[in-house]
Amino acid sequence: MYIQGFVVPVLPGKEEAYAKMAQEAGELFRKYGALEIVETIEEDVKEGTNTDFRKAVKAEDGEKIVFSWAIWPDQETCEKAAQEMQNDPEMKMPEEIPFAGARLIYGGFKPIYTSGRD
Repeated sequence: MYIQGFVVPVLPGKEEAYAKMAQEAGELFRKYGALEIVETIEEDVKEGTNTDFRKAVKAEDGEKIVFSWAIWPDQETCEKAAQEMQNDPEMKMPEEIPFAGARLIYGGFKPIYTSGRD
């Protein structure tokens, strides 16, 4: 199993546009082998003393934090999907991007412990 994690600030008033874009992208991720995609939007994001989700992406007033992840069978499938999606005409960004892409943080992770999934 291989996990891609993302934290991104969604621009003020663009939550619905982001959700629509995320659903479309999620369907493509599944088409290319992702096992599961989860998109969440902040509901209870506390301000930390040293760091927190908002500070991590330098969120500005009115922006909402999205925390999401995609579960892949393995890193190879994820990397192959990324290459193939670059050439897929369905994987295009909307004309008006609903998030601050320059402040998106993401990475790939190897699980060291999981519980609750069969």
